[in-house]
Amino acid sequence: MKFKNLFTVHSTHTSITEKIRSGIAGGTAIFLLAVAIKYLPLHTYPLAMLGSMAASAVLLFAVPHSPLAQPWNLVGGHFVSAIAGTLCILTIHDPLVAAGISVGMAIFLMHYLNCLHPPGAATALTIILSSVHFQEMGWKWLALVIVINVGILLLLALGINRLIPSRHYPMQAPSPTLPKPSSIVSVEQSDLEWALVQMKEVIDVSEEDLTEIYKLAQSHAQERASRA
Repeated sequence: MKFKNLFTVHSTHTSITEKIRSGIAGGTAIFLLAVAIKYLPLHTYPLAMLGSMAASAVLLFAVPHSPLAQPWNLVGGHFVSAIAGTLCILTIHDPLVAAGISVGMAIFLMHYLNCLHPPGAATALTIILSSVHFQEMGWKWLALVIVINVGILLLLALGINRLIPSRHYPMQAPSPTLPKPSSIVSVEQSDLEWALVQMKEVIDVSEEDLTEIYKLAQSHAQERASRA
């Protein structure tokens, strides 16, 4: 691989209008989350806003149709990562080792439970980096912080994305079968680019990956047809 290829720009074919909507939606959600956390009438425990919520906002409002942005991924990803971070605080005294193991454990648990959500690993790391504070407040406070942050952000994602045209959040289930073409026509790169533009939203896959997926699916379909 050539060095210059490391910095190849992958265009998303997303309109400037959609990009502006994503920025406004994400910024509004974080503002409302901060306001809610500040003014919620909870006197037993002081609440805190997790920085990982900003990373979640990128997925929820910039690529809301991505599998990584769906409700189960958001909720499950942050909670299993918080568990990973908490376990590492209780069992590992070296913060450097705890940081690596907590993130690795979070990734494994999210993968295993089908709730992969990258910002979740940031939650695990945040718990490690602020271990003294989290240990002082106790696990009940930590659980409350996670519930409040994730719960409010999910409600905001459900509400705000419904107000934006062409968005469907949560992601709608795909059709069980794809429509059969009336005749055999080879799909070219330009056809894929055109289709991406028509989607009017950010698709969490590059053109190169989409082309490769199509080629593999077409090859598999041909093999299946030859065996029939």
